[in-house]
Amino acid sequence: MLIDTHCHLDFPDFEAERDAIVARAHAAGVGQMVTISTRVKKFPQILAIAEKYPTVFCSVGTHPHNADEELDVTVEELVRLSEHPRVVAIGEAGLDYFYDNAPREAQVEGLRNHIAAARLTGLPLVIHSRAADEDMAAILTEETGKGAFPFLLHCFSSGAELARIGVELGGYVSFSGILTFPKSVELREIAKTVPTERMLVETDAPYLAPKPFRGKRNEPAYVAHTAAVLAETLGLTEAEIAAITTENAFRIFSKMPRV
Repeated sequence: MLIDTHCHLDFPDFEAERDAIVARAHAAGVGQMVTISTRVKKFPQILAIAEKYPTVFCSVGTHPHNADEELDVTVEELVRLSEHPRVVAIGEAGLDYFYDNAPREAQVEGLRNHIAAARLTGLPLVIHSRAADEDMAAILTEETGKGAFPFLLHCFSSGAELARIGVELGGYVSFSGILTFPKSVELREIAKTVPTERMLVETDAPYLAPKPFRGKRNEPAYVAHTAAVLAETLGLTEAEIAAITTENAFRIFSKMPRV
């Protein structure tokens, strides 16, 4: 069994055929999925999806692109919403200096609020980090010094140093379809340095479809292709990488039951 640890089933791309998408995921061996929140103010929609499908769970949080729009969402509110049994993570939150859709100071403030919620709840923080390696490493190091919190670096496409620091601080590293791209040689080399007990797989669907679907809409079923490339990269069998990443997912998403 595989677990897609990061997808966005609430996005309009899936509206017309969500039942079929979940069914295709199951047929591909994807036993469970975590659909990730990007806007707390749209949390009811994502929660409704997690409540409808027994194999789908969700998070609660604000994407860095929208950080300045939701700074009024308090740590206490994140903690309260996370008490729902279908909520297994905080986020996604983080820093995106590539697009800079929100002021950087708002992104930092939002990230620190989500870290506080993760620390209080014990739920893992799903971290989005793009073109912000140094600031992300500094914040994670500083905040961990205030008190440990579980976290994962989702859709990892950063440098080797952030991967190293993340793992040293107790975090996990999640690989998406980017790992399968021909030009992702450096990323595959980084994957070899991540302890197997700290790696996860995801789709980030509807984005970043892996080979051979690159350029098309991604969906949870396709996480099998990323897992296959990760297995090849590490010299493992697909069955071995499925067992490893699934066990890791249950470890970090400790609130998620084995359905």
